[in-house]
Amino acid sequence: MRTTMCPYGVTMKALITRKVGMTSTIAEDGVVTAITLLSASPCVITQVKTADPDGYTAVQIGFEEAKKQNVNKAQAGHFAKAGEIMPKIIREFRVDEITEDLKVGETINPEVFSIGDEIDVTGTSKGKGWAGTIKRHNFHRGRKTHGGRSYRRPGSIGSMYPQKIFKGKKMAGHMGAEQVTVKNLKVALVDTELGVIGVTGAVPGPRNGIVIIKEAK
Repeated sequence: MRTTMCPYGVTMKALITRKVGMTSTIAEDGVVTAITLLSASPCVITQVKTADPDGYTAVQIGFEEAKKQNVNKAQAGHFAKAGEIMPKIIREFRVDEITEDLKVGETINPEVFSIGDEIDVTGTSKGKGWAGTIKRHNFHRGRKTHGGRSYRRPGSIGSMYPQKIFKGKKMAGHMGAEQVTVKNLKVALVDTELGVIGVTGAVPGPRNGIVIIKEAK
């Protein structure tokens, strides 16, 4: 399997990672910065889509290795073009153009990112289950004096006309477990030996959750 090592030879800066946890760094001037550590093993390019047959340009990459019993024949035939590795997780990234270095079988390493790069981070937030309007939408609690009885109730949800509730009304419901993107974070650490990338600030999702990082636009 060929490996794309030089960051200057890769036109697409994107990786699939796993969240390790949070720590902090101390600069020479004593400033403490909170960072999130991401486990970033090499990702293999499994498919390249072009505008002619597919209608758009994109690159599909795979992350980690799946067990053979969990890969069906269709997936095995699709991944065979990229080599012997059967990726466990695949994601697709849109690109402006397909360059020569973006070929099926090439791998993208953490070295494509450098300290100071601005990136967009996408993850799945922690699921909180069913939540009321105070926890879910930061509603104000009702008064507990002067005969008040609506402590945590949502209050009125509509008028007499048109006798229906409009879609998008803030009400109680399932909270969390949704895709969240945090934009314009900065890369604070790149450790190629350990395969770890440090990102300033918080990243959505629990430990060991899948996190997508890509160059900010």
